[in-house]
Amino acid sequence: MKPRPFEKIPYIIAVTHIGPLPGNPRYGGSIEDSIEKAVADAMAAEEGGAHGIIVENYLDHPYPKDEAGPLKVAAMAVITREVVKAVNIPVGVSILRNCAPEAAAVAHAAGASFIRVNALAQTVVSDQGILEPVAYRLATAEALMRWSPYVMADVNVKHAAPLAPRPLREVIEETVRRGGADAVIITGTATGRPPTPEEVAEARNHTPEGADLVVGSGMTPENIRHYLSHAHGFIVGTYLKNKEGKIDPKKVKRIVSAARP
Repeated sequence: MKPRPFEKIPYIIAVTHIGPLPGNPRYGGSIEDSIEKAVADAMAAEEGGAHGIIVENYLDHPYPKDEAGPLKVAAMAVITREVVKAVNIPVGVSILRNCAPEAAAVAHAAGASFIRVNALAQTVVSDQGILEPVAYRLATAEALMRWSPYVMADVNVKHAAPLAPRPLREVIEETVRRGGADAVIITGTATGRPPTPEEVAEARNHTPEGADLVVGSGMTPENIRHYLSHAHGFIVGTYLKNKEGKIDPKKVKRIVSAARP
């Protein structure tokens, strides 16, 4: 497992939601708005004290599965590179849905340090269809690039369900030991919904030594304290947004403060 890119535990990773991008039927013809939003969000996250920022094409729905396409990959690389240049905190990449090799390529080209993967070593049924594990494709891409990002992988990912439910211990162990994840992400059932503290505690008990456990949805200043004894870090998207969908540095400060041990 690779060293985590974040200096403090617990760490707060903000998410900038961008899109629609080239290759999406709703794309408007220019990526400048997405660049501007991503950079502004990243700077707001850093101002508020976040320890990292993920560039994610959340507004790019409907998502294809397992393949981003050259237009989207190129756009994500340009946008992510501008974010990397704008801030001094680690930058990650998430390309929906489950496009891990493409996310790794973008991270490498743009100078980002980590990626998020929805189905690294687990088959799940989602609104995009059946998402199959991409660990082999990701490892192949890493070998070709001669570079590997820090890999944060979902287990029982939100907006999906396991095709064949298995004990959580087995899924986590295979995600880390066979799939190559450096951190395991536990979420609620959907964006903005938290997992239960009991689910996170169980996941932490099964997370192999050296790997991080991260809560990936539903965190607020009011509930995060219930997870601090179990999680190494938190990915926060929905709570941080203002009415215009932009990251509010004041909200970042609140949740960073609430996460202090």
